[in-house]
Amino acid sequence: MSTFLQQLARHRVDGHQQGIYSVCSAHPYVLESAMRRHLSSPGPLLIEATCNQVNQSGGYTGMKPGDFRDLVHGVASRAGFPVGRILLGGDHLGPFPWQHLPASRAMASAREMVSLFVHEGFCKIHLDASMACADDPRPLPDQMIAERAADLCAEAERNSNGAALAYVIGTEVPTPGGAVDEMQVAVTAPEAAERALQLHREAFSRHGLNRAWDRVIALVVQPGVEFTHEAVQDYEPAKAVQLVNLLGQNPGLVFEAHSTDYQRPQGLAALVRDGFLVLKVGPALTYAMRQALFGLAAIEAECLPSVQRSRLPERVEEVMLEHPEHWHKHYSGTPEELHCLRIHSYSDRIRYYWAYPQVQGSVETLIGNLSQLVIPETLLSDYFPAQYVKFRAGEMVSKPLALILDVIGNALDPYLAACKAR
Repeated sequence: MSTFLQQLARHRVDGHQQGIYSVCSAHPYVLESAMRRHLSSPGPLLIEATCNQVNQSGGYTGMKPGDFRDLVHGVASRAGFPVGRILLGGDHLGPFPWQHLPASRAMASAREMVSLFVHEGFCKIHLDASMACADDPRPLPDQMIAERAADLCAEAERNSNGAALAYVIGTEVPTPGGAVDEMQVAVTAPEAAERALQLHREAFSRHGLNRAWDRVIALVVQPGVEFTHEAVQDYEPAKAVQLVNLLGQNPGLVFEAHSTDYQRPQGLAALVRDGFLVLKVGPALTYAMRQALFGLAAIEAECLPSVQRSRLPERVEEVMLEHPEHWHKHYSGTPEELHCLRIHSYSDRIRYYWAYPQVQGSVETLIGNLSQLVIPETLLSDYFPAQYVKFRAGEMVSKPLALILDVIGNALDPYLAACKAR
C-alpha cells in the first residue's frame, strides 16, 4: 500500500487528481471512527504519530513506535478494518524532543528514533531537522537543516530492511503539537520552496541517497492555512498560485499541508485540486470528540442524580489545573478566559489529558451510565442534532459510543470527500 503514496504525483500529472488525508491522533476513539468511516472508501488509511507524541522514551502518550503500531492494529481488529490497508507514518521526526541538548546528542537521539520508527513498520517518514539545538546558531541555516535531514534519511535507509520508504521533507509548519498564538501565516514563497528542494537534493546526493531521493514524495509548505485558539485562517487559492506553479517544474512531487483542521469543505477540496495532496488533521478530530463527550455529560446531568454522574467536565478541569504543563505556556487571560480556552480552544490542548487515569475513569463511568439508559429523543435532538436526524431515519443507534464515533466521523467526512479521485 505504500506505493500509493509514491503514485500521488504521477496520478496528478496524468490528470487523475487524488489526495490522502493523515489522521494524527493516538486516541482509540478517533482511530476507530476513522477506520469505520474509511472502510468503504478505496485506498489506504494513513495514520501518523509525531515525535513528541511517540518516541523511544515514550513521548507524552507513554508509547514507543511499536506500542503505537500495536494500538492501531488492535483498534483495527475491533473495528473490522484490514490491517493491510493501514499506512503508518512518523511526523516531524528529528531532534525536536531533545533541542535543549547540544546538537550532537540531540541528533543521536533523533537517529535512534528514526531507526525505531522504521524498524517497527512505519513507511511514511517526515524528516524535520529545522529546530535549533542548544549550541546551534539561531536561526538554523538552511544548509544545516538539509544536511541533518539527509543524515536522518541515511539512518532510515540503513534500518529499512529493504522496504521502499516514502519521505516527506520541508519545515514550513508549526512546531509539533501546537498552533500559533496569533494569525500570522503567509503562503510559502516559491523561491524558498525551490531553495529547500535544491539544498535537500544536494545533501541527499552527498550522502549517497540518490535512490532515496526518488522516494521523496512531498514537500511541506505553508499554503496559508492555520488556526489559532479562536479563529481559522481559510485557504485562499489566489494567494497560492505562484507556489502551486512550482509543482509544474517538479512533476514527481506533491505538497503536504499541515494545520488543515477546521478548514471548510470547499477549502479542503481546493487544496487537493491545487496539489496539496497530503492533508494533515488531528486537533479537529479530538475537538469533535470532546464536543461529543461533553454533550453526553450534559445529557447525563439531565437524567441521573448527581451522586451517580461521571462529573466529566469537572474532572477534566481539575486535572488540567493540577497538571498545567500542557497548556499554561499556550493560554493567557483572566481566570474566566483561561477556563474557556482550556475547554474550547481550537488548539485543543485538552487532548493531552484524556489518558490521565482520573479522566479516563470518568469517561468510562459516563459511557457506562448512558449505556444503561434509553436516551430521550428530545435530549438527543438538543445535544446531537446531526445524529438525531440519522437516528430518526433509522441509520444509527442512540448509544453513547456510537454517538461519539459519529461526531468524530462527521469532522472527517470533508477530508474523505476532498481526497476522492477525480
